[in-house]
Amino acid sequence: MITFMRLNFRSMNIFFQYTSALIGFLAIASPVLAGGVEITNFSHRALLIKGGGKSLLINPFSAVGCAAGLKEPRVSANIILASSKLADEGSSVAKGKFFVKPGSYRIQGMSIEGFSVDHDRLGGRRFGKATLWKWSQGGLNFAHLGGGAGPLSIENQVLLGRPDVLIIAVGGGAKVYNGLEAAQIVRELNPRYIIPFQYVKGIVPKDCDQNGIEPFLEAMKDVEVRAVGETYSLSNNLQNKMVINILE
Repeated sequence: MITFMRLNFRSMNIFFQYTSALIGFLAIASPVLAGGVEITNFSHRALLIKGGGKSLLINPFSAVGCAAGLKEPRVSANIILASSKLADEGSSVAKGKFFVKPGSYRIQGMSIEGFSVDHDRLGGRRFGKATLWKWSQGGLNFAHLGGGAGPLSIENQVLLGRPDVLIIAVGGGAKVYNGLEAAQIVRELNPRYIIPFQYVKGIVPKDCDQNGIEPFLEAMKDVEVRAVGETYSLSNNLQNKMVINILE
């Protein structure tokens, strides 16, 4: 009887050790389960963010203008956040609950806030207004500034607060921050992680007024830069320094 009990205790001990190791492995392997997020770059303005049991797509585009020749992000997500309804940042190519207007929203357990900003440097007289977005996902606070060229007001700076992750367009042009403007906003908001997007890689397409990422990186040359690939797992174990994460 005693031998039998010892075997049982030993078996239980092995089981608990195995279970603990498995949980630890899953926590490392899957930021979606352990906190944190997985971010996939669909190029141009589109990012898919998975975490906290939800998927969120940013700025789905049609292959026009500076996105000509790119593969459109024809994917499904729980939530879609667009900067405007322009074809290059608010196209209907993806499936999901679509948000584009400023406001406070509560959906599927997530709180999302949108704030208005000028979409150009002319007070919105050319391209109207765009929407900046703020939300929390996977234990991280996000700010999405993918569709503006106007400066941030003090009010918007206060509303956005200090994001853990700042997603910001840097390619310049009539309705996108250029490298120097984006760098100034980064300094103002002081995020921990920066994901630059909306810039041209390689040859600039015809009828595209945007440039590459180099002016932004030059303006931020005192900040660490990491090339993290097309899909990137971002932990919610925050660092005390600013890092630029470039999704290829």
